[in-house]
Amino acid sequence: MIPQEYIQEVVARNDITEVIGQYVQLRHRGRTYTGLCPFHNEKTPSFTVYPDTQSFYCFGCGAAGDVINFVRKISNLGYVEAVKQLAGRAGMPMPEEDDQESRSRSRLLEINRNAARYFYDQLNAPTPEAAMARRYWREKRGLSDAAIRRFGLGYAPEDFVGLLHYLRHRGFTEPELESSGLVKRSAKGNLYDIFRHRVMVPIIDVRGNIIAFGGRVMDDSKPKYINSPETMVYHKSRTLFALNVAKKSTSKRYILCEGYMDVISMHEAGFDTAVCACGTALTPEQVKLLTEYADEVVLSYDSDEAGQKATERSLALFSGTNLQVRVLNIPGAKDPDEFIRTYGRDRFEAVLEGTATPLEFKLAKAVKKYDLRNDAQRLQYVDEAIGILAGSAVSPTARDVYAGRIAEQTGIDKKAVLVQLESAVRGAGRRARRKEQNELSRQGIAADIRVPYDRGGEAALGAASAARQLVAAMLQDAGAIPYIRERLNLGIVVLPEMQQAIKAIYDCAARGQPANATTLSPLLEEKAYSQVMLAQAQNADTRLTRRDIDMLLDRLQTANPESAQVAGTTDDEFRQKFAALARKKVGERPPEE
Repeated sequence: MIPQEYIQEVVARNDITEVIGQYVQLRHRGRTYTGLCPFHNEKTPSFTVYPDTQSFYCFGCGAAGDVINFVRKISNLGYVEAVKQLAGRAGMPMPEEDDQESRSRSRLLEINRNAARYFYDQLNAPTPEAAMARRYWREKRGLSDAAIRRFGLGYAPEDFVGLLHYLRHRGFTEPELESSGLVKRSAKGNLYDIFRHRVMVPIIDVRGNIIAFGGRVMDDSKPKYINSPETMVYHKSRTLFALNVAKKSTSKRYILCEGYMDVISMHEAGFDTAVCACGTALTPEQVKLLTEYADEVVLSYDSDEAGQKATERSLALFSGTNLQVRVLNIPGAKDPDEFIRTYGRDRFEAVLEGTATPLEFKLAKAVKKYDLRNDAQRLQYVDEAIGILAGSAVSPTARDVYAGRIAEQTGIDKKAVLVQLESAVRGAGRRARRKEQNELSRQGIAADIRVPYDRGGEAALGAASAARQLVAAMLQDAGAIPYIRERLNLGIVVLPEMQQAIKAIYDCAARGQPANATTLSPLLEEKAYSQVMLAQAQNADTRLTRRDIDMLLDRLQTANPESAQVAGTTDDEFRQKFAALARKKVGERPPEE
């Protein structure tokens, strides 16, 4: 393990504001910095950086930690890899270490590299089934040998143990193979390959590592696709297929497709910035990844109902970014792959140049629902269109232009449309303010605490809040740790994650280490760590004094019912407690020692 002293030095030499400022546009506000969270989609900044404690916290999604945690999350790295990256940034040589996590990641990447070689070799094997797979890629998909090599495409034969034996022969152990997601264990305890009789697509990250695979059948059997499960090197919500190729392009206009096959066909046709989400739907993390490479994104989803819904969801995710977003309408074909193979590259490029803005896409979709020859449906269309134009992201100029178009479509006077639109804009503003007020009311110190029913439910909420405040007090002042430890009975702390956090703080103090975001990160589970970071963030502008601590200790004690206080005591302790309760009820004084 890397010595904690070295980690503390790495953190000290990498100012969190400078590091985060490379990814997030931060605004200085008093002693803190705020900005739009890079880990979820938002329009109002809820992401805060605290230079005093060298930590960050997002009040929107709960992402939190120190500079190491930020680098881990933003770059999808392991703990040691993040420390190495920051050490390199600070010009610090790494100490000798025995890093199990780093070795495990390296072994997993090596397994994937060997598996990709196996699938590629099997595609080119002199067998009838390999010939069928080659025909699929070359004839059905229209791919050149160069494209097959560029994307490392392959074939998994109809063999339950082919890949398994191949990888075993190269020295990989059964636990390593199981962790790769390439093999499974049967009910009888035998390992077997999960990819069989499928054409194979390796998924490669931006650093060029093979991190997962997708396998597709060559006919209409089900399931059509099988994808690798998530592993320590593969997180589908943070991965974009073909970004490793697209990032080399000089173009900053990226084409976001629905699946691997669309992307590969796009690249074969010369559109070298095509990418797609790994997983069923686009995620905020994938949108953030796109913002690092693209200036413009064209949504090129299937023309069916599912594709149109995916387009709407994606537009919502892009609404909080600075990217220019356009929507591709694919006439006469289900998807880009089919269009290119049917009509050719030049026709597709012409369609690409005629893409619609998000506003045009929404209005076009709305008008298709109604028969504008019918008065009632014409009015319904106007209502829906005005609801779209009343959105906060629409400029006054755009509202005026599209109000004119609505008037032309429906034969309604433009002035009448504008009057109704102005009313809708005012109403949308009122609803937005009410929503903001409701969200603020839910951000109180105890607002997000959920106490288990068997621990007193809402009656114990005050106790849970007090425990979290005590954690904040110990993070603010190391001198408060022994004071609280001497007076606090951990048994009356309601939430398990708070018990875990307090114990970890005690352990840091016992080892002579500071209790902060860096030392606590490897000691706590994610839920407990998030609660600690929230406690620190909520008290960033409040100094908890010894008097506050006494009040919190008293609140924690009195908020727990006597029945909870005697739980877990020995028989003698219980009898003494019971006798004290009896004396308290009749007003007797306890016997003197």
